[in-house]
Amino acid sequence: MTADIILWKSSNGLTDDERRIVLRNLGFFATADSLVANNLALAVYRLITNPECRQYILRQAFEEAIHTHAYQYCIESLGMDEGEIFNMYHEIPSVAKKAAWGLKYTRAISDPEFNTGTVATDKELLRNLIAYYCVLEGIFFYCGFTQILSMGRRNKMTGVAEQFQYILRDESMHLNFGIDVINQIKIENPHLWDAAMKDEASQMILQGTQLEIEYARDTMPRGVLGMNAAMMEDYLKFIANRRLTQIGLKAEYPGTTNPFPWMSEIMDLKKEKNFFETRVIEYQTGGALAWD
Repeated sequence: MTADIILWKSSNGLTDDERRIVLRNLGFFATADSLVANNLALAVYRLITNPECRQYILRQAFEEAIHTHAYQYCIESLGMDEGEIFNMYHEIPSVAKKAAWGLKYTRAISDPEFNTGTVATDKELLRNLIAYYCVLEGIFFYCGFTQILSMGRRNKMTGVAEQFQYILRDESMHLNFGIDVINQIKIENPHLWDAAMKDEASQMILQGTQLEIEYARDTMPRGVLGMNAAMMEDYLKFIANRRLTQIGLKAEYPGTTNPFPWMSEIMDLKKEKNFFETRVIEYQTGGALAWD
């Protein structure tokens, strides 16, 4: 973080728009990963009893704690106002709306009296998994990650960007796991995946996309870092199409393309620096589960 601290404290190191992006993203992500961890620990783990899935959920909860610690480390290192950062989910509408959207899908299943076993309660669990994996981790994180990683590509805030890159590696695996669980629940319980549930799932993903587009407009009122809100909107619609098709729904934004192809290279992480030794070594991509 040494270079980041010098750049952040320099009077002419970053533009106001670039500072806005760093502040907004640390404010959102510090809150969002806490929401995900709470949902896993207080609700999902109790209700998903498959032992292999439970082992992965424990790993994911551990990783979410590391992510929250990393965001806190960035905030403290840069000497930011912690009160301002951690209150964004109350005070900044584009951040507050995303947090509130995710929280409403946790309320029912976090009740200790809640249990699956009926069509209604099984659907409630499925809604939660779609909300948290397909939308919160699968859409809400992508504008912020793209912005910070684009900053890193321009040799700005490289320490923060590197930590975000490691976090994105984890989130990609979390997303793949969640989609596998959603699809397996559909296979084992086809009666849950009726026309009403399909329509509801599509609407959830579309709502999430719209909230993330609003967040993009708020964090990028002007063009910055070689991107603008219109390009980000295209990217988010491209991501939304992917989420829809991954759970067997039709794409809602046909013809949308990825304006940031470099993000795919970063997310694949085929070659990555060893964190401690700074040597280039091979990393296996994936973490995919074979269900058969």
